[in-house]
Amino acid sequence: MSKQGFDYWFQWQVPVCALLFIIPAVVAVRYIKKEKAEPLRSFDLWNCCWRNLSPIWLLLYRAFSFICLAWMLYSTVSITGPFVFFFYTQWTFSLVMLYFALGTVISAHGCWMSTKKSSSEEGTTTFEEEEFKDKIKLSSSHAKKEINQNAGLWGYLMQAMYQTCAGASILTDLVFWCLLVPLLANVQFELTLLIGCLHAVNVVFLIGDTALNGLPFKWFGFAYFVLWSCLYITFQWIVHACGFMTWWPYPFLELNTPWAPLWYFGVALFHIPCYWIYTQLFKAKNYVLPRLFPRAFVRLN
Repeated sequence: MSKQGFDYWFQWQVPVCALLFIIPAVVAVRYIKKEKAEPLRSFDLWNCCWRNLSPIWLLLYRAFSFICLAWMLYSTVSITGPFVFFFYTQWTFSLVMLYFALGTVISAHGCWMSTKKSSSEEGTTTFEEEEFKDKIKLSSSHAKKEINQNAGLWGYLMQAMYQTCAGASILTDLVFWCLLVPLLANVQFELTLLIGCLHAVNVVFLIGDTALNGLPFKWFGFAYFVLWSCLYITFQWIVHACGFMTWWPYPFLELNTPWAPLWYFGVALFHIPCYWIYTQLFKAKNYVLPRLFPRAFVRLN
């Protein structure tokens, strides 16, 4: 534990570490403004990538995931109090929960709209490239409009949350199981079933959602992941600078050591393989599943 007085913030490590997360944040913002996200179809937000699987199953999965995550977060807060939100784990866990909450609402709206149209429209039911003919019953004109309609603000927000959650969850779980548990378990914290679940089910639920949904997953989302982590670091610095905390929730965030810049640089670089791991999972989905289930799996993106 370090004494964080006035002199603490005038050590040479502070400006160096500040640059290590300010520069990536600026680059990420400029990249988002310059490149912009690829067009996203509203149809992909709530539709399944399995030909004979109703989108209602994706809706139920997202609702179930949200309920489970909300219960675990509630249990954690009820035991330790709001103090848990000083940790990156709870930030990411809450973001994953909010993703499933938003996904549930968007899926419910999509299923409701498709049911409403199918009951009010008459005519033949065709879909893009014939392979969606057994899914949602829409007339030809409405089907084409529904499939090609661009997602709105909430749709792009959902995609950004999805891509951020993917990288942040991998980062959280790898750091916890590969670094914190071997070094700090039974020293700074006790590994319980609830704590273990908090660092595992987020990725499990996201992978399950990826296996069902039709959302694209691009490297563009890495910029959102970087901003998310930079936002957390900024929050920690403000909390410590204002004197609300005198210790760091993660030892590698400590500034009162000559190794601090190396830790910050290493954590910054570690974001790349974490996001890369999820991109490989997504590629495996679109490479392996079509070969295992050629008549059932549909590549929507």
